[in-house]
Amino acid sequence: MSGVCVDRVAVVTGAGRGLGRAHALELAAQGAAVVVNDPGVAVDGTGATAGPAQDVVAEIEAGGGRAVADTSDISTWAGAERLITTALNTFGRLDVVVNNAGITRDRMLFNLAEDEWNAVIGVHLTGTAAMSRFAASYFRDESKAGRAVNGRIINTTSAAGLYGNAGQLTYSAAKAGILNLTLTSALELARYGVTVNAIAPAARTRMSAGAPGLEQGEGFDRADPANNSPLVAWLASAESSAVTGRVFEVGGGYVGLADGWSHGAHAEIDRRWNADELGAVIPGLVQQSPAPTTCFPIPGLVGTVGTGPAAQAASR
Repeated sequence: MSGVCVDRVAVVTGAGRGLGRAHALELAAQGAAVVVNDPGVAVDGTGATAGPAQDVVAEIEAGGGRAVADTSDISTWAGAERLITTALNTFGRLDVVVNNAGITRDRMLFNLAEDEWNAVIGVHLTGTAAMSRFAASYFRDESKAGRAVNGRIINTTSAAGLYGNAGQLTYSAAKAGILNLTLTSALELARYGVTVNAIAPAARTRMSAGAPGLEQGEGFDRADPANNSPLVAWLASAESSAVTGRVFEVGGGYVGLADGWSHGAHAEIDRRWNADELGAVIPGLVQQSPAPTTCFPIPGLVGTVGTGPAAQAASR
């Protein structure tokens, strides 16, 4: 089998449906052996079934690829460690982790429940951190043992994490946390031969169902989840070794870098500011600065997507 990921071993979380499924299929088509992780939960994280992960494995094997199903709950450190161990026991090594798993429980701040916050943070942010932690330990041990490491961690953020989105407070906070987890782990793991990058994908999935601008039209389907997966495969390959600590926006035929926080307009004096002085200073700084980028429209996709479901409901 040929491709940019030949002989590499990849773990993809949330790979039973949507974006994760598309990533797993693309990685396999590019020559990787894939651990297809998905506990088969509903979009809100409830329930469980092994079917989705097994179905994707069957698709990969039917195409001549290698894959194994795993239903570990990566929102726990024990589950994440078990998943990494599955990759090592099945394929003898690990090269790539794609942190894709996610759920949604959209709420506005004023009606957010504790269990909803914990559930979403658990899968998105804790799950990404836990998977990265055990992958990092493996890569570090390999490096210290004198073996060449060409490791990859690819995280999934979103436009909501980059720019915020009313009605998706918890989801946005988790995805923003993943951004800084990406930047910091890229700094920490570079010495061991590991790159860490993030993607902010745009696609029609269960989590974005019904959002305007993501409908399937005639011709090129810009909202097809598979449009995002070639970037994941390239980032997973040995070719991407010089790219780390980057965030990519991707969707349709669009791929681009998202610029992070930078030092903006400022004022400075040679003493401590008095509070009553700042009223004459801050408005000018704000005027000198560009307005914050909004979450939508999504680059590369037609149409304009509105705010999250909870915000839409609250406005009625």
